[in-house]
Amino acid sequence: MRFSVLLSLYYKENPTFLRQSLGSVFCQTIPPDEVILVEDGELVPELYKVVEEFVSRNPNMKRVVLKENRGLGKALNEGLKHCSYDLIALMDTDDIAKYNRFEHQVKIFKEHPEIDIVSSWIDEFENDISNIISVRKLPESHNEIAKYARFRCPVNHPVVMFRKEAVMSAGGYQHFPFFEDYYLWVRMLNSNAKFYNIQKSLLYFRFSPDMFRRRGGWKYALLELKFLGKLRNMKFISKSEYLRNVFIRFAVRVIPIKLRSLVYKKMLR
Repeated sequence: MRFSVLLSLYYKENPTFLRQSLGSVFCQTIPPDEVILVEDGELVPELYKVVEEFVSRNPNMKRVVLKENRGLGKALNEGLKHCSYDLIALMDTDDIAKYNRFEHQVKIFKEHPEIDIVSSWIDEFENDISNIISVRKLPESHNEIAKYARFRCPVNHPVVMFRKEAVMSAGGYQHFPFFEDYYLWVRMLNSNAKFYNIQKSLLYFRFSPDMFRRRGGWKYALLELKFLGKLRNMKFISKSEYLRNVFIRFAVRVIPIKLRSLVYKKMLR
């Protein structure tokens, strides 16, 4: 099965991390047929150097240049337009794919043509992949995933492979700060797309203490309340599920960062 890999890059990314990420994409047991890199606004010279290095060595790597930064969701939507194949693997520009990631995911699509989206567990690491601090595990079957989605994001976005047609049928990425991927999965579930999570880690996810700061505070908490209200209005969650989510999530967002870090590492993995 032929497939594309889609990445979005913006000026704040780390050139060393980008080189590691792209290197892992091109060193797979099943290599991609094309790699689409969306440059989301003007980049810094160090990033351009890495991009040009990989483009010169890999003729199947294509650049999509956006003059202004549009944000991840809009950048990925633009990238989807340039993907030649229905099967698309997402990749973040600071993570590292395990050498057989694509092989495992393509195998699922070959054996189960009814599946529309395949994710997996991820190893979260700090500084070096030898320092795994946690594993984000997710349920396997579609029914388990649909149930899980009522309370937490059911898919690890950085390691997703999906059918382009299923994503576009659900409306693609839509603006919803911090929750654009989760919002897409919910709409895909409502569109009867079929999900599957491989029960092993296929990606090293770069974990940063700064993540706890970004995923907390009043601004984040209020946006999350708005998102939960959206799910309630869509009838994706019941009133009791909405209230449970509000109580648990709001508390996690407003507690001190150190405590939030402990909750993520010990209770949400």
